[in-house]
Amino acid sequence: MPSPVELFPARAAEIAYHVDALFFFLLIVTGIAAVGVFTLLIFFSVRYRRRTPPRPTPRITGHIRLELFWTTTPFLVFLVMFWWGARIYLAMAQPPAGAIDLYVVGKQWMWKVQHAQGQREINEVHIPLGQPVKLTLTSEDVIHDFFVPAFRTKIDVVPGRYVYEWFTPTVAGTYHFFCSQYCGTNHAGMRGEVYVMDPADYQQWLNLKSEGSLALEGRKLFLQLQCITCHVAGPKARAPILESLYGATIPLRGGGTAVADDNYIRESILNPQAKVVMGWEPIMPTFEGQVSEEDLIKLIAYIKSLGPGQTPQRNEESVPPPPPTETKKTESP
Repeated sequence: MPSPVELFPARAAEIAYHVDALFFFLLIVTGIAAVGVFTLLIFFSVRYRRRTPPRPTPRITGHIRLELFWTTTPFLVFLVMFWWGARIYLAMAQPPAGAIDLYVVGKQWMWKVQHAQGQREINEVHIPLGQPVKLTLTSEDVIHDFFVPAFRTKIDVVPGRYVYEWFTPTVAGTYHFFCSQYCGTNHAGMRGEVYVMDPADYQQWLNLKSEGSLALEGRKLFLQLQCITCHVAGPKARAPILESLYGATIPLRGGGTAVADDNYIRESILNPQAKVVMGWEPIMPTFEGQVSEEDLIKLIAYIKSLGPGQTPQRNEESVPPPPPTETKKTESP
């Protein structure tokens, strides 16, 4: 027997209840206004219909109290809508401290997910019940949109920058997510499932899928790309020390400051001349085209993990770069 049609998707996140409450408030208010307008329209059409012989139009001088009423009442109602919506927006834009970090990369036509512990998924997201989860998202090609109807959360995923989304799942189960921004031929197939699991089952899943943390993989890349040549602790440093960098306010050469967040670190790797730290020369080469979006996430995770005294030393064993791919030369006849 087919399942009944649902008017609304399941509510499975904490913010979903607040979003639905605002939605129903808007629906009721606009519904009452629409019924009132159509009722008056019908009444006036009948009451003031054209008659034969035509009567002269009476002189109407206005009604101040009535005009004040229909001006101030909608204004106050719209003010309530704005205040309510702003509260929900600010709550959705500010992930709580201690939220579980997930990194999501959109690509035609799939979602690639990386956990901080190193687990990787494609078109699947495993998260624990009752714990806030923060998504850091970017795109490799065009604009996508990560939409989880059961959580009432969606955000445009833009190439060249990071955007953020968070939620706290409240009901265990499997829920669909979609790309809700048309992104090409197979846009409709760019979807997947969110698995909300009991915390004990989630921990067991993490243990089974562990592949090494993102910070550890980022450290390997840091050494492999020879970043240690300049970003080294001590008097031989030729670039800013990365210890406790993440989240700090950085003074910039030429004036101004910048917060060392994900987008700042990403820009500094791909376009290091854009925001040079005060007191240092702009000598860093660009790594545009040399590192993928997944590699950038690993490097950022590594830099975020660096506390006091944790910057690698030059005498540490570095990871050798991969050997160049041999190409066969074709001789002309």
